Amino acid sequence: MRRFLVLLSATLLLAACGKDAADSGAAPAPETEAAAPAAPEKSGDWTPDAAKNMTRQDGFLTLFTDPDAGRVLAQFPTGDDDGVSLRAIYASGLTSGLGSNPIGLDRGLFESGVIVAFRKVGAKLVVEQENWTYRASSENPLERKAVRESFARSFLWAGDVIETGPNGEMLVDISGFLTRDGLGVQAALKAHPKGGHYRIASDRTFPDTENVFAFPDNAEFDSYMTLVSDEPGREVRSTAADARSVTLIVHHSLVRLPDDGYEPRIFDPRSGAIDVPYYDFSAPLDAPIIQTYARRYRLEKEDPSAETSPAINPIVFYVDSGAPPQIRNALIEGASWWNEAFEAAGFEDAFRVEPLPEGAHPRDARYNVISWTHRQTRGWSYGGGISDPRTGEMIKGSVILGSQRVRQDRMIFEGLVGAANSGTGGENDPVNIALKRIRQLSAHEVGHSLGFAHNFAASTNDRASVMDYPAPLVTVGDDGSLDLSSAYDQGIGAWDKAAATWLYAQFPDEADEQEELNKIINETYSSGLRFVGDSEGRSVATANPYGSVWDNGEDAVKALRDTMAVRRIALDQFGPHVIKSGRSMAELRAVIVPIYLYHRYQIAAAAKLVGGYDFTYKSNGDDLEAAKPVSDEVQRAALAALSETLDPSALTLSDDVVNMISPQLGGFGSADRTEAFAGNTGPVFDLLAAADSAATLSLGALLHPDRAARLVDYKSRNQENLGLLEVLQEIERTIFASQNTARKQAIAHRVQTRYISTLINMSGGSAAAGEIQAAAVGLSSGGGQVATPDVQAIIDLYLKGLRTRIAPGLLEGQTVERAHREWLIANIDRHFERPAPARLPVVNAPETPPGSPIGETCWHCD
Repeated sequence: MRRFLVLLSATLLLAACGKDAADSGAAPAPETEAAAPAAPEKSGDWTPDAAKNMTRQDGFLTLFTDPDAGRVLAQFPTGDDDGVSLRAIYASGLTSGLGSNPIGLDRGLFESGVIVAFRKVGAKLVVEQENWTYRASSENPLERKAVRESFARSFLWAGDVIETGPNGEMLVDISGFLTRDGLGVQAALKAHPKGGHYRIASDRTFPDTENVFAFPDNAEFDSYMTLVSDEPGREVRSTAADARSVTLIVHHSLVRLPDDGYEPRIFDPRSGAIDVPYYDFSAPLDAPIIQTYARRYRLEKEDPSAETSPAINPIVFYVDSGAPPQIRNALIEGASWWNEAFEAAGFEDAFRVEPLPEGAHPRDARYNVISWTHRQTRGWSYGGGISDPRTGEMIKGSVILGSQRVRQDRMIFEGLVGAANSGTGGENDPVNIALKRIRQLSAHEVGHSLGFAHNFAASTNDRASVMDYPAPLVTVGDDGSLDLSSAYDQGIGAWDKAAATWLYAQFPDEADEQEELNKIINETYSSGLRFVGDSEGRSVATANPYGSVWDNGEDAVKALRDTMAVRRIALDQFGPHVIKSGRSMAELRAVIVPIYLYHRYQIAAAAKLVGGYDFTYKSNGDDLEAAKPVSDEVQRAALAALSETLDPSALTLSDDVVNMISPQLGGFGSADRTEAFAGNTGPVFDLLAAADSAATLSLGALLHPDRAARLVDYKSRNQENLGLLEVLQEIERTIFASQNTARKQAIAHRVQTRYISTLINMSGGSAAAGEIQAAAVGLSSGGGQVATPDVQAIIDLYLKGLRTRIAPGLLEGQTVERAHREWLIANIDRHFERPAPARLPVVNAPETPPGSPIGETCWHCD
């Protein structure tokens, strides 16, 4: 998932080993042909008097631990003329987490790293975070100083120098540095509405002296942090042993700065790489002040002049042994696909994935690690690690994969083809299909660590990249049965090979690197491959017709209709066979959600065609096509397909299905109903609430304020274009059509109510309108969210006309229909008559159950 990017202000350093971890001194070095840089210069055998009775470790730093007093001391080299003793990359994270996906304080979560300087100021050693966002590339030291002094640096901590060595070495108790809340745990809990207000309990917060390690290129520390609260939030109550006293293990890493041999690569937005931007105040006046590097590993050929050559130091990822064997094998296989991409980039055997060697510590900066992480619910997975913020060079890759999502995938597939297929080994075996998804997920998150961003257009290029969010491709067989044999692709994609070639290819000394890189870009796009990043792929408000998450196919209209056909078959045959024999029938409440809303993300993909805008991340002078609106013909086809998703016939269920879904009772099921449809009918499955949720998906995607504004703009360009008013008229024709059963008529009433409430929300000009619609689809809202004045004017004009068209007229004998229409008209009237700032006369949408395979919410997207 979220990259980080974009996501990756939340990139990770794995911290996944407890007190039973192997001793650091026994850790085997990962395979390498280059010697590690020398450790900071020390005074050989000097042992400070204050540390004589402590346990000593030598490595990147000399560390002393005192288990009885719970103290950690570190020996720092003599300072330079500015008092700087040591510079390092510093990253903090969590060895043990909260287990709550919405809050995001996960085991293994880590920052990507900042550069800190340990500077002696008077009698203290100060930890100073340097500000590398703003810099000067000039050779003039005064020019660099001017930039440094123009922007604030940060003193993170200061401690007393306990003892000074014969050559100026300094012994410092760094326990206070290790027990501070540098990760912002308290703020994260406070920011979430279900987190709570916590404070650190100093008597229960101290370094874990048994998990302090000095490695050759890094020093690693764990600390217990206990947070207390008299009013814990619901999320904490659901995961902590005692929510009033929550103990996490915070991890700290200090990593040696890389040498100067790395050559940064200038970022190109067309490349699919992850960017590392900074301000360069030495940039010439005719050049942009914001410069950007691409994040990547240092990978070099043994023979730079050869078209293909072995790598000097191959990239090796290691799978933590905490994953079950079946999972571990899938993780290794999926991540190993990247070797094919590196072969395309001209490297032989440059990438491998192996089990973590016995005795190796997963926090050792020499190891890139894939970890299997547990939470209460399914949640996001991450790929990132520690990188050098000066250049974008990756130092240590860390991948965290949430363990619950594979079970959600299996449940969905059992809902489609039946639980009896699980474990059979056939092409429709839900367990096998879920493992295929794990292979793809492993490749995806490792791809982020390697430096690759999401490509949400890959699904429109015959699944050309593992960096997309893949929806399972389920087809309908000739006999009407569902076929999962092509659910997920195998292996690396064409885009991945092209992206790896751009990011990692090494060119002969005589070659013009920028010219070669542009050639790769032109060849990639000329082949028909596309790239759409996070900013256009995630939000339901966006317009790129090829950028969507969890979708399938180049033709989003056809894919939506195909998806609706799969959904209808699955719903028609829905029954006890979708859960294992002997299981509670109440489990059907969870299974029905992803089946009933099986079309949710394909709706978002099709909606992006309406008011769509076809564009690339074009550079001036390249061969990429200029941007243009999606053709009117395609927009109208998408509107027709989306309207069909609002037809009551598509939203109904049989009595047999409704009656077999039992209520939940006891255990965790009664405490957490977020995975089931909300309802107002007690033990009876509330079909109307489910239909309301589904209708909110379609209306939320189709009528987002940003999309409505584009429709108004396109109509102003050409009166023949599809406009907002025509969209509203098409929806009206579908949802106000006569129905042949009372159940369908009841569903139509609920959809009509949701439709008018959506329009009133938009007309009201509230910023909440876009958020409501985006949340309904389960995506970020993006864009401006508030409907523009011309959109509000069109909606008000339409609502006045609709009021007349739905007047009861000759319905005197139809009591239910007449009452419903009069109620709708009354709501429209209250909309026009309300005195500001009275509450909008709308009906709140029910909370739609989570649908994304990676969890309820994107806690780090902002």
